[in-house]
Amino acid sequence: MQMKPSIVQTSLLAIALSVCGPLAPAVAAIVDIDRIVVVVNEDVITNTELEARIEEIKQELATRNIDPPAESVLRKQMVERMVLERIQLQLADELGVRVNDKDVEQAIAVVAERNNSTVEELYRVLRRDGIEIERYRSQIRNDIKIQRLLQRQINNRITVSEAELESFLSNRNDQARVDDAYRISQIIIAVPNAATPEQVEAAKTKAEKIHESLIAGASFEQVAITHSDGQNALQGGSLGWKEPGQLPGMFLESLLTLEPGGVSDVLRSPVGFHILKLDERKRGAQARPVPQVHVRHILLRPSEVRSISEVRAKLEQLRERVLNGEDFAELARAHSEDKSSAAKGGDLGWVNPGQTVPEFEKTMNQLEPNELSEPVGTPFGLHLIQVLAKRTHDVSEERSRAAARRQIHSRKADARYDQWLRRLRDEAYVNYRLEDQ
Repeated sequence: MQMKPSIVQTSLLAIALSVCGPLAPAVAAIVDIDRIVVVVNEDVITNTELEARIEEIKQELATRNIDPPAESVLRKQMVERMVLERIQLQLADELGVRVNDKDVEQAIAVVAERNNSTVEELYRVLRRDGIEIERYRSQIRNDIKIQRLLQRQINNRITVSEAELESFLSNRNDQARVDDAYRISQIIIAVPNAATPEQVEAAKTKAEKIHESLIAGASFEQVAITHSDGQNALQGGSLGWKEPGQLPGMFLESLLTLEPGGVSDVLRSPVGFHILKLDERKRGAQARPVPQVHVRHILLRPSEVRSISEVRAKLEQLRERVLNGEDFAELARAHSEDKSSAAKGGDLGWVNPGQTVPEFEKTMNQLEPNELSEPVGTPFGLHLIQVLAKRTHDVSEERSRAAARRQIHSRKADARYDQWLRRLRDEAYVNYRLEDQ
């Protein structure tokens, strides 16, 4: 079908795919024996792998003018990150999650486009910096595999009820508009499952001492890298941009009291003690009436047995049949390969700007009501497009509900992911062979 894929999942994900940071140059010397530093189930992490990843994060921190923590702290943080990645990749393999070369190439093309370059230029920069292309491709492949695993195991299993939606829309703080956003960082001092009162008190004391140091002027990023137990510790605790519905209520309430650069009090949650920093606040644009088009289409796709010229000829025949009086909806039901709309006679309903791919939208906007297009090519195939009506519509309420649903889904997915990952880690066999572990 011609609709753009949703970006709802991009909080975990994600599908705005990005690289974790600069990759380390390949190790030039070949060693006879590569020491095992961690056993993860039936797999191992070697010293060469660990050292390469440590070099990566050092390069990333250097580009952000952040001093790395002590070597022992950095090694411990990186080992834990690699253990969690390895456990997820193992599960993905067990469940048959596959990533082919085309998937990798498409993801790299997206990375290049986001950096305003071509793939060839991106590869040239990587080679200049001493980065092996195959190592880079391997990291991209692993990123995609983990995202697909999370889509299957987490995101696709999350639902948002009408009751949850109504509760959020009616109870949210009036200061927090649905389309606002907050760029935040976090330090978390984790509390183990079934923690003793002594462990809880020790974690609380540690969090309070960290908070005192931040109030006294310590660098939040530096402290997060050294002390935080969060997944984003090595990024200075950065959680990126979050919208109101993606945040737990107590987080949002605290953020609303802060100015950019401000640090929250110590906050308690079931997983530990949190300290937040508001890096930036962004107000969403006020909703305005938007032009909408009621449109339907017939989609045919080229294949190994049907060339694009044959598809075009078939659509031209269907177009003539419509112009000669045959019912568009009946022809769509019989011939369209967009199964979701074919059952509705090709009807896509009222479409907002930006909701379809550019080639489709451009043609759609040029058509008058009841006008029928020539065959139009898009990345999804070839289309016959017919506009049924046009209008200007106030979508503020619809947008608010859609945004709220997406944000609640993201928050629930984040919470489910934390629980799921903690369970995977608890169930895994992990044997450290580091001298300082």
